[in-house]
Amino acid sequence: MPDDLTPVFKALADPTRRHLLDRLHERNGQTLGELCNALSMARQSASQHLAVLEAANLVSTVWHGRQKLHYLNPVPLHEVQERWISTFETPRLRALGAIRHSAEENAMTTPPTYVYVTYIKASAEQVWTALTDADLTARYWGHRNESDWQEGSTWEHVRTDGSGIADVAGTVLEVRRPERLVMTFPGSDEQRNGTPSRVTFTIEPHEDIVRLTVRHEDIPTEADLAALSAGWPAVLANLKSLLETGAVLPQAPWEMHARLREEQMARTTSR
Repeated sequence: MPDDLTPVFKALADPTRRHLLDRLHERNGQTLGELCNALSMARQSASQHLAVLEAANLVSTVWHGRQKLHYLNPVPLHEVQERWISTFETPRLRALGAIRHSAEENAMTTPPTYVYVTYIKASAEQVWTALTDADLTARYWGHRNESDWQEGSTWEHVRTDGSGIADVAGTVLEVRRPERLVMTFPGSDEQRNGTPSRVTFTIEPHEDIVRLTVRHEDIPTEADLAALSAGWPAVLANLKSLLETGAVLPQAPWEMHARLREEQMARTTSR
């Protein structure tokens, strides 16, 4: 068992912590008080369990005004699924998962939110520049983020193949350099329908490192959520490598993810 998954399995071993994850799966972004009320649990006990889940990266927290909101982080669970479950039960579980996802999409009443947290050895200003400098984003993202980064301005996610095509064109909603950047992040369907999702970057420095939180809200579908759950960690891993080593990863991480998925599909087909 990989060492990096040990905290995940230990956190999941407790039924109370699994219950907390269930509550966040039902409604993401709850405060400590809301979780306590739903579980009839003392605040101190709930806080201790949430600390274990956060240490295992199963829960991420974001301050919204004076409220501390808790979000389920699906990435470690996805790693467990990839390492331990899909290897043995892929065909049957894929069929069951398709049925479950279809039911969840039909029952969904509010758009999902995705939250990802990473820690980078850099200054807040360096992280801000990496998010907003067109040349730097081209290096670690494969697209240029072009804008004057003023509130109300347009920003574009432009391909680096020389075509000048913008795969995303959104609006800058809030700018607090170097702490907070909020912008719409519409896909093609959202641009047509006028219902863009929204991304918030929060940069929190602590001594020699920075905690970078990405909060992607109002995601249209579960399929989009699955794509973002793979995309954001890949992009931010490349950003982290660039700032800490001066170079991006030797292989684009989103290409590695695609290759692993293709290999998994090939193994499944050959059975």
